Amino acid sequence: MGEILRTPDERFAHLPGFDFAPHYIEDLTGFEDLRLHYLDEGPHDADRVFLCLHGEPTWSYLYRKMIPVFASAGQRVVAMDFFGFGRSDKPADESFYTFFSHREVIRLFIERLELRAITLVCQDWGGVLGLTLPMDMPGRFDRFLIMNTILGTGDAILGEGFLNWRAWSNDHPDMDVAKLLGRTCKHLTADECAAYAAPFPDVRYKAGVRRFPNLIPDRPEFPGAELSRRVRAWLNSQWQGQTFIAVGMKDPVLGPAIMDELRKTIRNCPPLYEVPEGGHFLPEWGDEVAHQALKAFG
Repeated sequence: MGEILRTPDERFAHLPGFDFAPHYIEDLTGFEDLRLHYLDEGPHDADRVFLCLHGEPTWSYLYRKMIPVFASAGQRVVAMDFFGFGRSDKPADESFYTFFSHREVIRLFIERLELRAITLVCQDWGGVLGLTLPMDMPGRFDRFLIMNTILGTGDAILGEGFLNWRAWSNDHPDMDVAKLLGRTCKHLTADECAAYAAPFPDVRYKAGVRRFPNLIPDRPEFPGAELSRRVRAWLNSQWQGQTFIAVGMKDPVLGPAIMDELRKTIRNCPPLYEVPEGGHFLPEWGDEVAHQALKAFG
């Protein structure tokens, strides 16, 4: 696996709005050399679990505004950091980062924590990966809260916004994460933007950040595409749970048109909930989205 980097704890010492205790798993099968970080808030005996999966180039800090809403409703809230992100370990070898390795980590994580009655809360890569799991984990999931994401089926046009983002990312291997979040979420303070960059002391820690935009299946034969097409058919014909989709209307990458196409693939999915000022990182408008989702779920 090569060099494994671990962000020093002191970089996470003063994060605004993020007073959550860290939890770790260090022996996932097949990933025994790596430490995985997650948050676990609310009562463990709650009748439902909200599983929050982040995207690129963020981490569980993305959900700091939604976690208290779900926990105050009496629900358990779990948010994990993918390897390469947040407080989880970061292999320096870019070949480590694949569609199926990250999907397998989520599956193992769910089994390790024995999570059931899951509401999948996902944005960006959290949906690209997370939405593929319910088909293969029967009895675990019963609700979706989906924000600005896609299924990587490889047979749909990804759009100019995504292609531009991928090209920009590839041109900036030492991506300035704080600057990116500040540009796309103009209401963030400088300290909040810095919190998003906390996991990445220098360019060596950004292998996952560099790889993720290039892992989206954009061709039918690309890894993950065939699985995602099967998931699309399953969601359209067999999904039995509730779905709430919120869309940040100012997202130039995965905006309302793409999200409405996703909505059409999910059985019994109601109309999109539109957040007019919301951008790609919609959990940054998460208070509103979380309350509306709870209301919709009843």
